[in-house]
Amino acid sequence: MPAPAELHPSAGPLAFFGAELRRYRQRVDLSQGDLADRINFSASLVGFVERAKRFPSRDFVERCDEALALNGDLVRLWPLLTREASPPWFHGWLDVEQEAHTLRTWQPLVVPGLLQTEEYARAVIRGEPHITQEEVANKLQARMERQAILARTTPPVFWVVIDESVLLRPIGGTAVIHRQLERLLEAVESPRISIQVVPMNLGGTTGISGGFVIAQLNGRSDTVYIESATHGYVTNQSEDVQAIHHRYDTIRMDAHPQHVSIDRIREAARAWS
Repeated sequence: MPAPAELHPSAGPLAFFGAELRRYRQRVDLSQGDLADRINFSASLVGFVERAKRFPSRDFVERCDEALALNGDLVRLWPLLTREASPPWFHGWLDVEQEAHTLRTWQPLVVPGLLQTEEYARAVIRGEPHITQEEVANKLQARMERQAILARTTPPVFWVVIDESVLLRPIGGTAVIHRQLERLLEAVESPRISIQVVPMNLGGTTGISGGFVIAQLNGRSDTVYIESATHGYVTNQSEDVQAIHHRYDTIRMDAHPQHVSIDRIREAARAWS
């Protein structure tokens, strides 16, 4: 059954977008085939999107918006769609991340998502068991969209601590990891981004159990996101937040200072070139 012409967002962002697309298309008396011809996509894809059976690309959304002369009405729904591509337990963190004035993260295995290149992120996402190509594309779009917070007029302060092994693991291949390390070097040119590297020869195990992020928000208690193999855990419970703060401080004390860390990243980038 086709989606109804009117649908409340509580029915799901993908269904809501499909219903809005259908409503705007019918308002100008276009068939699905007519719209497909204008945007250079198939009529079957238009139908799938309107019935919330397929996740549209950003390009699809922008072309529909232009073809229907909507002046951004459909494009403004894009953040809702990227949220849909994230697992339900991550939705709460997306709100926190958007509001945070400071983010502190420890990552022992991969580059933090907010600093990943598209190629590196794709390689990381592909590592999930049994994931389909469509799911990879949807999750990749969502991850890239999140990075927009670092391009805001006043982005959050972002303090990153990574293990040295992150620089040495060729995720995606030599060219991908080389470009990723170059991206890190570009990122630290911002006065609001700090990256420190924990040396592998340290032998410590404080952060070996997994990565996490601490978010500080104005007028609200700190919130932490703790990663696991199957799903993340978001909490602002004081005992959890205090424990993660203590763990982060301990890890950071073991890290190289930023100028040494930058030299180490630069050395690793040259090694992968």
